[in-house]
Amino acid sequence: MMEAILHGWILSLGLILPLGAQNVFVFNQGALQPTLWRAIPVVLTAALCDTALILLSVLGVSLVVLTVTWLKTILYAVGVCFLLYMGYLTWRSRPSVDSGEAERFSPQKQVIFAASVSLLNPHAILDTIGVIGTSSLTYSGGEKWGFAAACIAVSWLWFFGLCLAGRMAGRLDTSGRLLRVLNRVSGLIMWAVALYMAWMMISS
Repeated sequence: MMEAILHGWILSLGLILPLGAQNVFVFNQGALQPTLWRAIPVVLTAALCDTALILLSVLGVSLVVLTVTWLKTILYAVGVCFLLYMGYLTWRSRPSVDSGEAERFSPQKQVIFAASVSLLNPHAILDTIGVIGTSSLTYSGGEKWGFAAACIAVSWLWFFGLCLAGRMAGRLDTSGRLLRVLNRVSGLIMWAVALYMAWMMISS
C-alpha cells in the first residue's frame, strides 16, 4: 500500500509542477484577490476538476477521449478558443493595488475559468489518462485507491499552496507592477498553449 501511495504522490507532483494555464490562473487569482478567502472558489474548482479527472482515469471511464476521434477534435477546438479568449482578458487587465482598482474575477468567473482551463485542456486530460490512468493499472483493490488518493491529495495541497504563494506575491507588490507583469506573462503562456493545441489538432 505504501508503495502505491508513494508512487501516486511522486507521479502526480511531477505532472502538476510544470507551468501551465491552470497553475498560472490559480496563482494570479491568489495575487489579485483582496483576501485569500476570496480566491477559494478558484482553488476548489481546480482541485475538484483534477479530482474528477483522476477518478475517471483510474476507473478507466475517460479512455473514451482517446478512442473517439471527433470528440477529441471538439475538445481541442473549444480549448483553443477559450485559451485565446482568456489570454486576451488576462493581458488586458490592469491591476492597481494602491488604489484598490484591480480587475478581479468574481467567484462565478473564477469557477467558470478554472473549470475551463482544467477540463478544456486536452493535454491535461491526455496526461491524466495516459500517465495516471495507465500507472493505476499496476494496482488493484486498496492499493489502486491508495494510489488515486495520493494523486488527489497532491492536487489539493498544490493548488492551495499556489494560491497562497500568489497571495504573498500580491502583498509584497504595493505598486501593482509585478501583477501587471504576471498578467502579461500569463496571457503569453495561455496563447502559447492555445497555439500548440491548435497545431496538435491540425497535425493529428
